[in-house]
Amino acid sequence: MTNPEDSTTEETTGRFLVLLEDGAIEAGTRALNQIAGIRTVSTAEAAGAEFPGPDGLVFDRLGVAVIDADPDQLTALGLAVDQPGPIAALEAERRVYAIAAPAEEAAPGPQIDESVFTWGLQAVGAHKSAATGKGVRIAVLDTGFDAEHPEFAGRAVTTASFITGETVEDGHGHGTHCIGTAAGPRTPGGGAGYGVAHEAEIFAGKVLSNAGSGSDGGILAGIAWAVSNNAQVVSMSLGAAVRPGTPYSQTYERVASRALAQGTLIVAAAGNESRRQENKISPVGHPANCPSVLAVGAIDVATALGWFSCGTVDLIGAVDVVAPGVDVYSSWPRPKNHNRISGTSMATPHVAGIAALISQATGARGWELWARLHQAARRLPLPSVDVGAGVVQAP
Repeated sequence: MTNPEDSTTEETTGRFLVLLEDGAIEAGTRALNQIAGIRTVSTAEAAGAEFPGPDGLVFDRLGVAVIDADPDQLTALGLAVDQPGPIAALEAERRVYAIAAPAEEAAPGPQIDESVFTWGLQAVGAHKSAATGKGVRIAVLDTGFDAEHPEFAGRAVTTASFITGETVEDGHGHGTHCIGTAAGPRTPGGGAGYGVAHEAEIFAGKVLSNAGSGSDGGILAGIAWAVSNNAQVVSMSLGAAVRPGTPYSQTYERVASRALAQGTLIVAAAGNESRRQENKISPVGHPANCPSVLAVGAIDVATALGWFSCGTVDLIGAVDVVAPGVDVYSSWPRPKNHNRISGTSMATPHVAGIAALISQATGARGWELWARLHQAARRLPLPSVDVGAGVVQAP
């Protein structure tokens, strides 16, 4: 059931995304200049800079440009989309946010022993798996990472910030929490072990500010960085709410498909806009609603659906799998070091970690890794529109 009171509108930044046809990066770059007078540089030339200008940046590995354009330029590009040529689509750049549910509204569940491992690790079977994620790269695109966190001492963590004026240091907490769940320690020296793929290589990309917000351009920069670094998995606990019937982003869909073809699976949070206790279910948000992005819903310790977890409302934009996302214990920036929070954001890194374990155990990447996640999921006695294939399980 959709939420009839949903008045969500997408926030935009004033910039635009230009999707280029497959194999037409050079032609598309020339066309931007010839058709609309827009001058761009490529990520190869800019060494991964966020937006060096003069008018835009082209992500070579993804086939997407992020541009500034005036109304006349937009009209010219819109006409080009409708004609044969290298420009496939044009859409406004959106503003996106870290996805977390209000902790105080999370319903209490049955007690479970977390003296050794979190209930999340137990629910996905990570604590019993022989796989550790060793040799697999997980890129977590979020609010950054506390690189001096004591429980990550000695771990190889590669970092990059795509937020102008901010280092990768996590001034929010959301990113450090997600990284902890995906690839944190199993024996932290006090408290429960919380990392699913505890020996995976961590790539921490800051695409959301310390205030918890960012833009499509920064996220695409992070995805391009992850793909260029040969990451098997990209974890994105971020998004923007959409109204029922809103089409998914053609740009993100093509980017996700291209990433899969290059061996990188993108996992994203479905969103927290539902109010299931009021029988209100909101659709999977952007960009998780793209068919080639693995959308993750949240369950609680009783294997019930999180009250906030978005569902499959539209014909396209499905929840693919679910994972623990209520009252999840993980790392947090110093001096607190740990925190418990809820949301599909917390479920997403569980799935990313399980994907890393499966990739290590089987060598699977891209579409094969997606299929193995689905096939290994534990079925639930709940509607597939809410839980997809079920709860992800470690190999």
